[in-house]
Amino acid sequence: MTRTLLHVLAAVVLLGAVSCSAVPKIAYMRDLQPGESLAVQEVRQLKLKPGDRLRIHVFSRDRELASLFNLYENNNGTGRNSYLPYTINGDGNIDMPICGIMHVAGLTRLELADQIKFRLLSAKLLNDPTVIVDYADMCFYALGELGRAGRIEIPRDQLTLLEAISLAGDLSIDGRRDNVLVLRTENGIQNSYLVDLTSTESIYSSPVYYIQQNDIIYVEPNVKRANQSELLANQVRTPGFWFSTVSSVASMVLLVLRLTDGH
Repeated sequence: MTRTLLHVLAAVVLLGAVSCSAVPKIAYMRDLQPGESLAVQEVRQLKLKPGDRLRIHVFSRDRELASLFNLYENNNGTGRNSYLPYTINGDGNIDMPICGIMHVAGLTRLELADQIKFRLLSAKLLNDPTVIVDYADMCFYALGELGRAGRIEIPRDQLTLLEAISLAGDLSIDGRRDNVLVLRTENGIQNSYLVDLTSTESIYSSPVYYIQQNDIIYVEPNVKRANQSELLANQVRTPGFWFSTVSSVASMVLLVLRLTDGH
């Protein structure tokens, strides 16, 4: 009877050890069924904000006249000029040559291009203007358990949270997928949003489904990773400690079994 109980105890202990070492679920959108259709949020263009930097290019068949509306930097006599960026001031304005002060905060870059073109035509400054507005350095920031941390350029007008995470090298194996934090500054206030990447609804209904300039994405470490960074005195709380303890108990039980069988 004693040997039977010891065998059962050893099996339970070893099963516990295997369970402790099991890889946690790390899949995104676990509730998404094959073939299921998703309602995607309305596409939102990036809106210009104070502090954004823009490159504005005005073209016309009259090149000399069009050049009056562009900001250039002479590259040391090479014959090539670089477009200088405009910085949107705290009031949301830029000051263009001849066109003067323009309020641009809240516009998309395409709306701004149309507004500049309208001014040039209505004032009869150019007969055939073509206006292109580009972002000089639009970006978001990635922190925590991501493959790539730091400042990351926004490559286009619409960038989803999942696409941004992809640009940041995806979450590491130790990153929490159910509690991703996005910080966004709106009207002078920094708001926080939590997104559960394991939930389809949480991702697709989130106000931060589309990333904006200067958003901060933070992925916190899971329990295993957090515990590994604790001081040695606190290692009793780590999964590694318990796995080691369970393995030692299992070895002791097996040793007792062998000694018992020998008698």
